[in-house]
Amino acid sequence: MIYRPSPQEYNPYYEGYVSLMTEHDIAAALAEQPDLLRGVLSGVPDEKGTYAYAPGKWTIKELLSHIIDGERIFAYRLLRISRGDATPIEGFEQDDYIATSNANERPFAELLDEFDLLRRSNMIMFRNISDAASRSMGTASGSPVSARAIAWILGGHVRHHLRILQERYLA
Repeated sequence: MIYRPSPQEYNPYYEGYVSLMTEHDIAAALAEQPDLLRGVLSGVPDEKGTYAYAPGKWTIKELLSHIIDGERIFAYRLLRISRGDATPIEGFEQDDYIATSNANERPFAELLDEFDLLRRSNMIMFRNISDAASRSMGTASGSPVSARAIAWILGGHVRHHLRILQERYLA
């Protein structure tokens, strides 16, 4: 089990994500997110995937691509830190990643499958991280962070974007 981190284990910026994860069992919450995302987008036609709710905002497909990028990047951070790698991990510019993602040319089904596969793979990794390793501290984006905090941030990041998807794109 990956236990809830203390606030000292992550940058205060991430409290918004961690606080969205109210469950005791982070693994169960993470495991259900791919199905939740599919459920929210079921019935949405592929052509609506290029809809943005305001000028300069990402499209629905770009938002999905961002969730996928976040899944990869946060999991990579968690892996390195849980393995005791103390090398600082740089941040990333999310808008630059989206600009070259080709998300709008991809079907919803492919984006959703990619997220599902990544999450399933990451769940196997998470299950095999000991409590001691989950408490390991590293540096990501210039701030100290524990491996276990990253798991909670990862779940909160998806939950945050699910909320935006429902409230601003599909309302």
